[in-house]
Amino acid sequence: MTGIIIRTIRGFYDVDCGGEIVRCRARGKFRYTGESPLVGDRVELTPTEPGAGRLERILERKNAFRRPAVANMDQMVIIVSEAIPVTEPFLVDRVAALAEVNHCEPVVVVNKCDLADGRGLYELYRQVGYQTVRVSAKTGEGLDRLREILADKVSVFTGNSGVGKSSLLNAMDENVKIPTGEVSQKLGRGRHTTRHVELFRLGENAIIADTPGFSSFDTETPELLDKETLAEAFREFRPYLGKCRFVGCAHVKEKGCAVLKALKQGEIPRSRHDSYTRLYQVAKEFKAWEKK
Repeated sequence: MTGIIIRTIRGFYDVDCGGEIVRCRARGKFRYTGESPLVGDRVELTPTEPGAGRLERILERKNAFRRPAVANMDQMVIIVSEAIPVTEPFLVDRVAALAEVNHCEPVVVVNKCDLADGRGLYELYRQVGYQTVRVSAKTGEGLDRLREILADKVSVFTGNSGVGKSSLLNAMDENVKIPTGEVSQKLGRGRHTTRHVELFRLGENAIIADTPGFSSFDTETPELLDKETLAEAFREFRPYLGKCRFVGCAHVKEKGCAVLKALKQGEIPRSRHDSYTRLYQVAKEFKAWEKK
């Protein structure tokens, strides 16, 4: 049998096999090969009893992420807010770069527009070239446009805790009932009401992975830490790459850098270049063997 993993909980994998959910354990060989089945993986399994089975093989992936732990995503939907909790652009840029290097389209959704209009983040990421939409899970503003963006795609929702990922899913489909939590006014962050990654069908033509929120993003994800190709992950840099005075330009502080010239002329947002520089410095610190 074949199917898609829709959730993983404590070593068990729930696999959707054409509407039948089979709870599986993975074969012992996965421990020796270092493979880790992920939500979104297409897998082969062997039934062992009604409703139960054993994972045999992970089929070829389109892409895979460590955090959030998902595979085969078409879109990385980054939920942000200018209300509490206010989203730091660096968190968005880091996740978006991770999506870019894994051939996954970043989408920026500015939530809680009933509390803060979100124009700053909205205009920033529109300038970058990402699909960007302002929404409110409470009032319904922008939800029809978001449904259009999600249609016929497999998307993963991610963002800092309390920004409203689960509330948006609940608001877009009354059949989705994900627990949500209050945001701490004192700390400016939310409780991790989503405890694991899970796939949901949103209406008839969209599949969504809801993921636990993050309060700060680790700087350890090897997929991003390649300083030689990091600039390619910032799409507004691409028209200027290869036009610098010196081969191997880092685009940080070099003379004759075309990227820095575009930054000075306002073609590249300052916050985006700040994020690139921060990630580049992290990338420099990693040794080749640490990226494997």
